[in-house]
Amino acid sequence: MKKVALTVAVLALGLAACETKTENTADANATENVVETDANAAMTVDNALDAAGNAADNAGDAIENAGEAVENAAENATN
Repeated sequence: MKKVALTVAVLALGLAACETKTENTADANATENVVETDANAAMTVDNALDAAGNAADNAGDAIENAGEAVENAAENATN
């Protein structure tokens, strides 16, 4: 009877240890997923800022081109 009780106690401790490791792994995976999500969000914001900067540059170039077109038209009209 003592052997059965000892075997049951050892098995119970073994299962308890496995459960703790599983919970720790789940917590670690959840934390890693949150960190990856935050990193992805930061990259998305960075990409959006780059796109906005590119749009502003393009608008500036368009204004410059329009000014040059007006200048060329005025020059052609006087020739």
